[in-house]
Amino acid sequence: MDIGDPLDFTGRVVLVTGGTKGIGATVAAAFLGAGAEVAVCGRHAPEAGPAAGGREAFFVPADVRDPAAAAGLVDSTVERFGRLDVLVNNAGGSPDADAATVSPRFVERIVALNLLAPFYVAQAAHRVMRDQEEGGSVVNIGSVSAHDPQPGTAAYTAAKAGLLGLTKALALEWAPRVRVNHITTGLIRTESAASVYGADGGASVARTLPMARLAVPGDVARACLFLAGPLAGYVNGADLAVHGGGEFPARYLAARAADPGR
Repeated sequence: MDIGDPLDFTGRVVLVTGGTKGIGATVAAAFLGAGAEVAVCGRHAPEAGPAAGGREAFFVPADVRDPAAAAGLVDSTVERFGRLDVLVNNAGGSPDADAATVSPRFVERIVALNLLAPFYVAQAAHRVMRDQEEGGSVVNIGSVSAHDPQPGTAAYTAAKAGLLGLTKALALEWAPRVRVNHITTGLIRTESAASVYGADGGASVARTLPMARLAVPGDVARACLFLAGPLAGYVNGADLAVHGGGEFPARYLAARAADPGR
């Protein structure tokens, strides 16, 4: 089968939630650079949205935690471009919080953003994709927390674990018209996360990773291009790990610290 250029998305329409900054903006720019028409959303319009090749992403104001807003986001995208081929559910995140004292409202908001919102947008996208001749693709951006929880992330971990389960369930229900896949992201260097990695700019954290560096948003963007494109035409319900191999076990790090030449 001739698939042509697997990174050519000309004539395709891509929606990236949370696509105005950080990882989402890089994902949006990658699809623009590959020829796609791209829509992004956020609660506030950015001063400068994602752009590539002289084209900019179409911005739709939306709080995707609201089911009506999520459906309206998809409707606005289809009204603008006439179709929807790829949904990247990127919006998410959470500050650290003590599980023993965190408020119910905090938990509800974190679960809504990281689990319910992707469900709502995917439902609306599916209604469009299922009737298209070539169907569509959904890529959910998850977190290593779903597999390896860290202190302070109880609500976030639960939501991201739910997102992984949701991915597999939707992949079963919606194939073959709509493929649904998941990306497990690890530590990623973004402007908003820079303060988390310490005064050395993340050098000490990078030493805990087999790839000896933190991921950059482009690593995630390239994984999205793969999963959304023809090279992954038979990939459905997958969990693609983009975390550089995870983190070294604590016992290995302790042994290496005791014997630096190791």
